Amino acid sequence: MVISNKKNAKGLFLAKKNVIKNYTIDFTQSKKLTDIVLNLLKKKQIRLVCLAGFMKILPVYFIKSFKGKILNIHPSLLPKYKGLNTHERVIASGEKFTGCTVHYVNKFLDCGKIIIQKKVRINKNDNPKSIEKKVLKIEHKIYPLAIIKVLSNL
Repeated sequence: MVISNKKNAKGLFLAKKNVIKNYTIDFTQSKKLTDIVLNLLKKKQIRLVCLAGFMKILPVYFIKSFKGKILNIHPSLLPKYKGLNTHERVIASGEKFTGCTVHYVNKFLDCGKIIIQKKVRINKNDNPKSIEKKVLKIEHKIYPLAIIKVLSNL
């Protein structure tokens, strides 16, 4: 099942194309809608929640309902560069490498236990957009690996 808070999310398009149940619900704006999503996930007996491009902080009660069963992918090598604007901050700091991290979601922003990371080299000609493309390419490779690893332990 795919639930997105953005009606034009690529995940919704892929879900429709592959006949997977999908919903557009901007549940981050309302506790009532968050409860609807939570009930839907439980009703469908969802075992793992995978966030991608979500860019919102889930309420603590939502996280507790799926404790140890919510994954997120973040475009930096955590614990460095938590939060937003990671590529700009990586360049400003003069890093030679960046990458992405799949981690468990807990009540602290980008602080959950790391499942898998992959790094890429930053070249002198890179800019935030070129780094974003490099990182996105490896995100698409490691997120499925992390999901398989987690599901094999559920």
